[in-house]
Amino acid sequence: MEEVKFDLNEIDKTFARYKKDDIYDGVVILKRDDGVIFNIGGKSDAFISKEDFDNFESIKVGDRFKVAILGKKTEDGMICVSKKIADQIIIGSTTAEKLKFGSEVSFFVTGIREGNLISKLGVYEVIVPHDEIDIRIKHLNYYLNKQLTGIVTEINRDDKQIVVSVKMLKEQLQESLENQFWSSIFINKVVQGKVEKIMPYGAFVNVEGISCFIHISDIAYERVENIEKYLKVGQTYTFRVIKIDKINKRVSLGLKQLSENPRKAILKQLKVGEKYLGTVTKILAFGAIIKLNEINVSGLLHISDATTEIGKRIYEVVKLNQKVEVEIKQIDIERDRISFKL
Repeated sequence: MEEVKFDLNEIDKTFARYKKDDIYDGVVILKRDDGVIFNIGGKSDAFISKEDFDNFESIKVGDRFKVAILGKKTEDGMICVSKKIADQIIIGSTTAEKLKFGSEVSFFVTGIREGNLISKLGVYEVIVPHDEIDIRIKHLNYYLNKQLTGIVTEINRDDKQIVVSVKMLKEQLQESLENQFWSSIFINKVVQGKVEKIMPYGAFVNVEGISCFIHISDIAYERVENIEKYLKVGQTYTFRVIKIDKINKRVSLGLKQLSENPRKAILKQLKVGEKYLGTVTKILAFGAIIKLNEINVSGLLHISDATTEIGKRIYEVVKLNQKVEVEIKQIDIERDRISFKL
């Protein structure tokens, strides 16, 4: 009998016709502890690892399904295939076939080519041109293995290619956010906002995706020397909307406006005609500022309420740091003002 010789080169040539990710129909012909032997047509047997199945116990001889070529062989020369990857490719291809110009699609970035992001959707290749990526990210490696969502701008069914713009979708979402924001914003609305940046004169706050601003004078009723004592970058706070400029797309926020001005609360307790001991804290051309010692509230003593003598100067009536008894002449709570007379 003539000796049968196996030509390994010929075997490799046979294997070479199976390309990675190609889909084949087949049937389970043998179940082992580590997986199954799977026939993908003719004399070609393949191997599917036990880990490839979600429920290996339910698999039995005679089961038919589709598998994808993995592009490698087992130690005993069988082609390695995967049912799980085949299912993913089939689902991806079905999704790709339904896409149209302007459709929204999600995908995982699997590679970078010539400055473009590359992905797969079944048998289709997804390409995100460099100009259609989020320009805020400079290093493309950041996107590898990350899920992105974009808008389909081109579809080539013959070459199985889909061109996607991530930037366009972000612009559409931003426009939608802005339209919703400006249609719902109003003076005195209480909003939640995250502090994005602190400046010497205030802070920029993100409210529903829109950049707003809070001036240092609207942070607290007391004098603010250090903004970071009240606000921290990255932290979310509650604010009140105090000014809106829809033409220039600007919104001013207030933090102190969430509570009543302590000074106004004190003014509400005072009565015209009451007398208090105060201290002269400032001399002006037309009068003096008097600070009431007991309640820590300052007001104006006009020259006309300090003397009846015509032409007399205020510094001739009272001196800086002098303690004087004054009578409350007028209280204006809305304008946060109080005046005295001697």
